[in-house]
Amino acid sequence: MKKYKYPSVLTIAGFDGSGGAGIQADIKTASALGCFSTSVLTALPVQNTQGVRKIYPIPVEAVADQIRAILDDIIPDAIKIGMVHTPQLVETIVSTLAEYKKIPIVFDPVMVATSGHRLIEEETITAITEKLFPIADVITPNMDEAAILANIKVETLDDLYAAGKKIKELGCKTILLKGGHQTTSTITSLFYDVDNSFHSFETLKFDTDNTHGSGCTLSSAIAAYIAQGKSLYDAVSMGQQYVFQAIENGTDVQTGLGNGPLNHFFNPQKLIKNEMV
Repeated sequence: MKKYKYPSVLTIAGFDGSGGAGIQADIKTASALGCFSTSVLTALPVQNTQGVRKIYPIPVEAVADQIRAILDDIIPDAIKIGMVHTPQLVETIVSTLAEYKKIPIVFDPVMVATSGHRLIEEETITAITEKLFPIADVITPNMDEAAILANIKVETLDDLYAAGKKIKELGCKTILLKGGHQTTSTITSLFYDVDNSFHSFETLKFDTDNTHGSGCTLSSAIAAYIAQGKSLYDAVSMGQQYVFQAIENGTDVQTGLGNGPLNHFFNPQKLIKNEMV
């Protein structure tokens, strides 16, 4: 008799054949944190550690069919949404998810790759803010993405505070503003909570370019901790600590000729088995 269930995380995101970002990073992260990972492919970027060469689209009907196939069978405890690069894709994901019971959503508004390559069309930003932001429980922009969303320059911590207030006005429930692009020795990220209060998280900045997929990894880690039953604040805090350790444990490893990946499996957990109710 089947008595147990794994905490499950669904990732709706793009592909990365080099294994450091996108769906591959999401699956590695959820797995390393003891969760069962399912996935829906939204796009096929051709990329490696040096950058994105081309993006091949996935038909929106195929995205909708993938979502239904998973949600009709393996109901996730949390959903991570990553690369959504067209308005039609935004509409498809939102309308298809609306057919099912609400599940906690972590949305990483992927707009700029680690390599600096812009990954999103201008008209998609409006669709994201109008349709995806309202259903997301937390969004996780980095400084470049915060600058795009807030339409201001974001280079300092003060800029990050200002961007957070502007982005909150777009209809987000909560925001984790990632400070990884700061040039200071200490990185400060800001969590803008539902009550409009700011919580800051500080970590040391590593002298490394092995950060490919760090944003994908963080959003997936937050989703994994939510799937385990953690509060949103705890999931955000623990997710950042996981990424910090994954970067720390991968700084001395050569993988590829560009921005190398994190060490997702520095301390992997066994799949968690929860008793079925």
